[in-house]
Amino acid sequence: MSSAVSQAVAVTSEVSTGRANGLADRLEQGARALATLARELTESEWQTRVPKDGRKIGVMIHHVASVYPLEIQLAQTLASGQPIDGVTSEMVDHMNADHARQHDAVTKDEAIDLLLRNSEVAAAVIRAFSDRELDQAAAVSLYSEAPLTCQFVLEDHAVRHSYHHLARIRRALKR
Repeated sequence: MSSAVSQAVAVTSEVSTGRANGLADRLEQGARALATLARELTESEWQTRVPKDGRKIGVMIHHVASVYPLEIQLAQTLASGQPIDGVTSEMVDHMNADHARQHDAVTKDEAIDLLLRNSEVAAAVIRAFSDRELDQAAAVSLYSEAPLTCQFVLEDHAVRHSYHHLARIRRALKR
């Protein structure tokens, strides 16, 4: 998936906009904030399970990092005017549960490295979107086939993701 995202940066022909740059900046800020918190965690905190979720904090940080390519791919689909089909909340829940099982022993260094690398690539792809692409809307199965814009999907997923989990982690740690 990362190679598809990297290729998309090269093929976008329109000029980056202030809107696209702002989205990318917010994504990077969130990823840096999550990475900063991750670096400060003790091993015990890294292994702490997030209430009402069950995943370990370290797994949750790795999760944010690992889904950036998918979130960007979905935004690129909308930017091209194509609908997002077949993505359901059940599918997302299953994907998250599989990820948690497969990465239960993820190390802090692995997760932070992936978070920084994938957020950098995601931000580069976002910066390449034109206003026209950000405004492009199509049906999104995850939202009951509502026609949503590329910008909305970016904001609700890739941009918001680190902030969302950062808040949950802070609540779990009572920080």
